[in-house]
Amino acid sequence: MSTENACTFRGPLNMLLGLALLCGHSRCLAEQSVEVEPDRPNIVIIFIDDMGYADIGPFGAEGYPTPHLDRLAREGRKFTDFHSATAVCSASRAALLTGCYPERVGIQGALGPRATHGINANELTLAELCRSRGYATAIYGKWHLGHRRPFLPLQHGFDEYFGLPYSNDMWPFHPGVAHLPLAEKLKRWPNLPLYEGNEIVDAEVTGEDQAQLTTQYTERAVKFIDQNKDRPFFLYVPHTMVHVPLYVSEKFKGKSERGLFGDVVMEIDWSVGQILGALATHDLARRTLVVFTSDNGPWLSYGEHAGSAGPLREGKGTMFEGGYREPCLMRWPGRIPAGTTCDELATTMDLLPTIAHLIGASLPTDRILDGKDIRPLMLGTPDARSPHEVFYCYYGGQLRAIRDRRWKLHFPHQFRTLAGQPGGKGGIPVKYSQGKIGLELFDLMQDVGETTDVAGQHPEIVARLQQQAELARIDLGDRLTGRKGKNIRPAGQLPK
Repeated sequence: MSTENACTFRGPLNMLLGLALLCGHSRCLAEQSVEVEPDRPNIVIIFIDDMGYADIGPFGAEGYPTPHLDRLAREGRKFTDFHSATAVCSASRAALLTGCYPERVGIQGALGPRATHGINANELTLAELCRSRGYATAIYGKWHLGHRRPFLPLQHGFDEYFGLPYSNDMWPFHPGVAHLPLAEKLKRWPNLPLYEGNEIVDAEVTGEDQAQLTTQYTERAVKFIDQNKDRPFFLYVPHTMVHVPLYVSEKFKGKSERGLFGDVVMEIDWSVGQILGALATHDLARRTLVVFTSDNGPWLSYGEHAGSAGPLREGKGTMFEGGYREPCLMRWPGRIPAGTTCDELATTMDLLPTIAHLIGASLPTDRILDGKDIRPLMLGTPDARSPHEVFYCYYGGQLRAIRDRRWKLHFPHQFRTLAGQPGGKGGIPVKYSQGKIGLELFDLMQDVGETTDVAGQHPEIVARLQQQAELARIDLGDRLTGRKGKNIRPAGQLPK
């Protein structure tokens, strides 16, 4: 990866840029070659659950085709250093929808059916931001920011909601309670509900029901586009899959060489194709920004039912790159240069402020936002650099690492790992062991797999990142060092 021009144009535009460089007008041509479409684009965010960095074709997946995601990459921009804010479900979704580190908004971990807290009503969500500009808003999929009524999507900017309130393994068939009688299972994990708006429409979701979820989310997404083709809209599709337990409809069962996991990804790819097709039907492609990414990396203990982080170290539940670096594709024909790649650091937190600028919405001035405007990266501005000086790698309130565009410094902590052992089979996970890491520095440009500690060769980099980490501890706290941040906000709580 070039440190001089990490956001690069690749594909047919190369020839145009090459001619422009000869004429000394590269910047002018780069701008003129991308047509300007009307302001206030529609927004579509497709958010996958537990998808690894290497789980789709544009990022190296093998054993199953992903033609619609391949098309999304050809017609848009691939981001190779794009991150979820952390490596677990609820926290990463809070970050996406608020533009903040999860620690700042009080949402950590994965909220379960016993939780009595959720997203605070005082937080501005991406849906509320879009609604302030007259957008129709909808979510079809997994919410996971609180299942009590005050925390559900319709109370936080969405006009429509259909989906699960939390993860699909939070039910009586969780492998951790498989040995118990049903009565005991239900004490640990109650039946899984399906919501429409604020109401439960299926109180006992079954495996057969789960097999239809990807199709149902997709059908509703297409219908929403059909119904709102003449007004701006924000469509959020946080798929239940590829989180375990894996389920797939009959139309994709047994279709891949990768087994059930590959079948499930093929159905996700089909869903993307249906959404892109609906946009094309109504001539909305050039008026719509589509973002495809994931909430965290693969749940490696599930082995053959888990994805792959490719060259990255570890997976979900860790703040090594495999835990929170995600595949990301963005398409906006005429604005985002087609067939290009950006290698600059960006995050899901950046989507809220970026979209605010794109749709002309006002950002709040009474609170801290952590996301940055990444329009230059998204739109292919020549020589654009990441707006992030550093990125704080928090997990469960612990500042486990800090990184910039090149360097990553881990602080001493324990982490879960398979330690080179294979994962589980048939949907049954194996147990993790506990690994330990000390104060270690990695050069991500040379060693994206975080294999070689170079702290001893670069004491000045270690010292700089340690100083910046101290600012994070003051601001957001750090459970590793017993610190409480001064700029954190509470989650929403049920009245006592």
